[in-house]
Amino acid sequence: MPLRIIFMGTPEFSVPTLAEILGAGHEVVAAYTQPSRPAGRGMAERVSAVQRFAETAGIQVLTPKRLKGEAEQRTFADLGADAAVVVAYGLLLPAPVLAAPRLGCFNLHASALPRWRGAAPIQRAVMAGDRETAVMVMRMAEGLDTGPVCLAERVAIGPDTTAGELHDDLARLGASLMVRALGALERGSLTCTPQPASGATYAAKIDKGEARIDFARPAPEVHNLIRGLSPYPGAWFETAATGKPERIKVLRACLAEGRGRPGELLDDQLSVACQTGAVRLIELQRAGKKPVLAADFLRGFSLPPGTRL
Repeated sequence: MPLRIIFMGTPEFSVPTLAEILGAGHEVVAAYTQPSRPAGRGMAERVSAVQRFAETAGIQVLTPKRLKGEAEQRTFADLGADAAVVVAYGLLLPAPVLAAPRLGCFNLHASALPRWRGAAPIQRAVMAGDRETAVMVMRMAEGLDTGPVCLAERVAIGPDTTAGELHDDLARLGASLMVRALGALERGSLTCTPQPASGATYAAKIDKGEARIDFARPAPEVHNLIRGLSPYPGAWFETAATGKPERIKVLRACLAEGRGRPGELLDDQLSVACQTGAVRLIELQRAGKKPVLAADFLRGFSLPPGTRL
């Protein structure tokens, strides 16, 4: 028998799971998402990806700013859900909310828990140079991503994989995993295992100050920063090659041969010396422009060998 589901999510990462739940025949009685916020150059109000999808699918959308009040908790409980599914929602669920659904609340988390609990597990895994991650369905408990794990899918992280590429893979795998978990929950056969007591790390939200590239770091660290922040917010360097300081985002790079002073361009292919080793910049983006490959970038922006970034 299909389950009555409350879905809670906000960004694009959440949408495939919501779509898969509907496709599996479950009843989504409401979609909780973060309120619309000003965004873009014009700072126009922008609704979340989940709200756009839910409204198209005819699902009731709720956008409370908090869940700690009695009124918000009563509204949640009155929906009479069998289970709640949480995918990158953006708010911690207080105890009365966790206790309201008949069968519990289940979170889809994009890391190999207990590694990378928190807000930015995909980016932190890539930035740290992890070679593997996972997407996991967890029965939620009080605390940040501390609940027992019910299902997991391990995923290799390639040496040049970007956070954006990993995001898309995990969103797709996670959607299927959550539907499998709900099927087992429906049959009464879902089992969950407590997380290991050791090995926990925290995936803090990305701070904009972290995005500036420091070529005085070893090349592997620079490379991991670039791919871990691609496509958003984008790692960047600053140059005054056009006569005034300009910030350039680097969306893709690879490790390269060569040595020099940190930040020095070593050739006409945008190889840049680091503290040890070098990186070659492959895809770049000027402010207000589209991303382009290095050869196209250099046709409109002069950065000769010897330039210090």
